[in-house]
Amino acid sequence: MAKAKSDDTIALNKIAKRNYFLDEIFHAGIVLRGWEVKSLRLGKVDIKDSYVNFKNDEAFIIGMKIDPPQSLDSERDQSLRTKKLLLHKKELREIKSKIEQKGLTCILTKIFISSNLIKCEIAIGKGKKQHDQRETIKQRDWSRQKDRLLKNSHK
Repeated sequence: MAKAKSDDTIALNKIAKRNYFLDEIFHAGIVLRGWEVKSLRLGKVDIKDSYVNFKNDEAFIIGMKIDPPQSLDSERDQSLRTKKLLLHKKELREIKSKIEQKGLTCILTKIFISSNLIKCEIAIGKGKKQHDQRETIKQRDWSRQKDRLLKNSHK
């Protein structure tokens, strides 16, 4: 479970950056129930397996798990329900056309609070192969090592 951070970020999907080359980012609203908003503000959400699916020219989030408060145990079966995204028609058409290209997918990368509204950040990305993931890790480790060497050389 992710906790709320000081920059109004509720949850981050770190796995998405590791497993996908993220190209274009969009911001969208989410249709939520009252108890879902309360749980999101408390940081009781898991978005690591969530993605965006299209049906009848509408976008839906699938796989986002929001834990209900203890007072609403009857809502436990609703924690994985699909949630509708609020996007402009132009954005919907653009995302849908890019997803129809070979190998592209739309992933939920972040949930945040903006002007007292809960919004999400979705990204269009292409899946990384195993060797691409290793290369990303190698580049990250090399940049850390390079920064350490530069920091130690200035002392």
